[in-house]
Amino acid sequence: MNDQERYDNGMQVRRGVLGDAHVDRTLTRRNDFNDDFQNFITRFAWGDIWTRPGLTRHMRSMITLSLLIALNRGDEFRMHVRAAFNNGVTREEMKELFMHAALYAGLPAANQAIHDAEKVFAEMEAAEPGSTTRVPNAGNEKTA
Repeated sequence: MNDQERYDNGMQVRRGVLGDAHVDRTLTRRNDFNDDFQNFITRFAWGDIWTRPGLTRHMRSMITLSLLIALNRGDEFRMHVRAAFNNGVTREEMKELFMHAALYAGLPAANQAIHDAEKVFAEMEAAEPGSTTRVPNAGNEKTA
């Protein structure tokens, strides 16, 4: 696969996970300073890692949330809470993930994650009622 194919595949996955609105906002902010970085993350994070076989997008979202809790990466965590719903992750699964993370990443990290997730849930519900409580689409079990 060449770089352009990797980029195109990555952009498709990036849009599927993060949503068109988020990706479009990011693309409108591209400039000479961040263009190489945006290209890099699209090709490698989304085009190489998120397209690998073996894990569903649902599982990748759960893993990503866990790692972001442990690393205390609030902005990225909040973005991936939103994205997790696109991959069929439920609020109940996130709740259990936060409980589990409390054991392995620490109570303060999990406590912050719960507060951050609640803010995201409230924002999402205000914009689209029911968006964080509907039954996930079974079609979100894609591996790529």
